[in-house]
Amino acid sequence: MSLRLLFGHRRWLSGFALETCGFALYLAALVLAPLALVQSVAAGGIGVLAVGSARLTHQPLGARERGGALVAIVGLVALSISLSGGNESSSHGAAVAIVVWLGAAAALALLAIALGRRLIGAAASGIAGGLLFAGADVATKVFTQGSARSLFALPAIAGYVLGTSLLQIGYQSGAALTVAGTAALLTNALPIVAGTLLFGESVPAGALGALRIIAFVAVIAGAALLARPVSASEAAATREASSDSL
Repeated sequence: MSLRLLFGHRRWLSGFALETCGFALYLAALVLAPLALVQSVAAGGIGVLAVGSARLTHQPLGARERGGALVAIVGLVALSISLSGGNESSSHGAAVAIVVWLGAAAALALLAIALGRRLIGAAASGIAGGLLFAGADVATKVFTQGSARSLFALPAIAGYVLGTSLLQIGYQSGAALTVAGTAALLTNALPIVAGTLLFGESVPAGALGALRIIAFVAVIAGAALLARPVSASEAAATREASSDSL
């Protein structure tokens, strides 16, 4: 019944189609470019999305959202400039190291679920979901390399499915933004680290290298600011600004 309602909803179908196309482009990008670069562009794109969404819905962004969007977009610009050095490449990575990374991500996710809920509540679902999404992104990079590594599609699918389920559990607890913010931070940051440690993705030397690192930090910080829970005072200020604009 629920599936029938979803597939009968045009807006949901449009969103699902866009998501499917986006994931197909993500796979193509992983084939052509290093994981850290692809993940950085995806993280920085949140800033562009936030600005576009605000304009389409005619709802002004709060001070924090504007700051997060600006930081993310600056990170994208810095990243594009740092690419002028060329020679972007990565290795296939050692299978043993990749399996250990995926196993560690899964183990930490289980630990977050087992212990985290008693200590930090719903945010534990975000941590576990973010870890699983990050692991799935790494597995996705591996299975796009083809041959026997296509088997890594299995942990990729498992990570995305379980990660999505954990986020939904967190959302139902009433802490959707906290869960989403925590998950987004881990999902964006960990694959960038994995790109260097697992696939030997080097940072350019000199000024371009420094700019690349600044870009990585900026896009992650921007995504975290945009996903951080809105306080009562921030929400009131945004509503007041929206009323004034009308």
